Amino acid sequence: MKESLRGVLDFLNNDGLRKALDAVYRGKGTPMQKKIVFGIPALAVLFILIVAFVIIPLSGSPSHTGERGTPIYFTVRPGMSVSEIGKELHERGIIDSERKFWWTAKLNGFENKVKSGTFAMHTGMEPRDALETLVYGNTVVLRFVIPEGFSVREIAERLADDGLVNADDFMARAKNYRPYPYVEKHEDVRYAVEGFLFPDTYEINGEFDAARIMEMMAVNFDRRLTKDMRDRAKEMNLSIYELVTLASLVEKEAYHEEDRPIIAQIFLKRLRIGMPLQADPTVQYLLNEPKEDLLYKDTEIDSPYNTYQNVGLPPGPIASPGTASLNAVLHPADTDYLYFVADRNGNNYYATSYEDHLTLVDQVR
Repeated sequence: MKESLRGVLDFLNNDGLRKALDAVYRGKGTPMQKKIVFGIPALAVLFILIVAFVIIPLSGSPSHTGERGTPIYFTVRPGMSVSEIGKELHERGIIDSERKFWWTAKLNGFENKVKSGTFAMHTGMEPRDALETLVYGNTVVLRFVIPEGFSVREIAERLADDGLVNADDFMARAKNYRPYPYVEKHEDVRYAVEGFLFPDTYEINGEFDAARIMEMMAVNFDRRLTKDMRDRAKEMNLSIYELVTLASLVEKEAYHEEDRPIIAQIFLKRLRIGMPLQADPTVQYLLNEPKEDLLYKDTEIDSPYNTYQNVGLPPGPIASPGTASLNAVLHPADTDYLYFVADRNGNNYYATSYEDHLTLVDQVR
């Protein structure tokens, strides 16, 4: 019995038979393929029917029994065949056998009943459960939120946690992605598109990947950067790249809305007089893990991003600024402050002299 069963299973898994059945079903089979298909012994046909309706019945709703794997969103594009779907499901680790998926669809008559759209799935699914999801499950509209001040690496990790992208693939693409002329090419930047992926709430339906998500965020940034904002930057003799770089520093330094234009003014004044920006977030950007307080040795890291060691702006933005930080740079406060320090609660204290600044540091730290 075991040998007979094994023989029939080998027969079912034969790739040539699968192609013959598929061709005959579509009405395009060759005479030889028709001979193969219609020459199947009656006993084998009976066995197939038993397999279809007894061993692997579809229940009408996804069962998803067993331990769930890594969440993955899978998109079925209009016109995809069950063979193409099974191949992609297998390549993404959702199922372990595209042949079993194909047979399950064919023998149950569901090859033309798979819905187009995006489905919430997971790795390690049984082909039967995967098919049930695609036939009976609901398509989803994906929503993800990118907070202001997120770096490319943080965006990639957030999207990966949501099951939307592979973080390494996203970061690799971000290294050289320059969607608009104002995303200037500078040496030593970690990610070309850093700062130009707008922080917002996004919704996706249909097909997507890291490239589409990145493009969508960059297009949103370009739309948010209004003509008035571009004109104002030109009046201030700031390029868009410089504007976004400065705004990213303000975004990381300011915890409260009222602090943004004051901090922006301090940075602009330091640039004007040739004083190092001495912005802690530019050093934090170099660290694998952020620190509550930087050590003196951290400020000695040899990097163009270290604004303690280098005068002027870092090579590029260090995070994605929101509209408020962009506007703070474009419309800075009018004060005499040149120094600031934040306490543990994010409240900033300002000083006009270095001596007063040191006194504040002692008080709040």
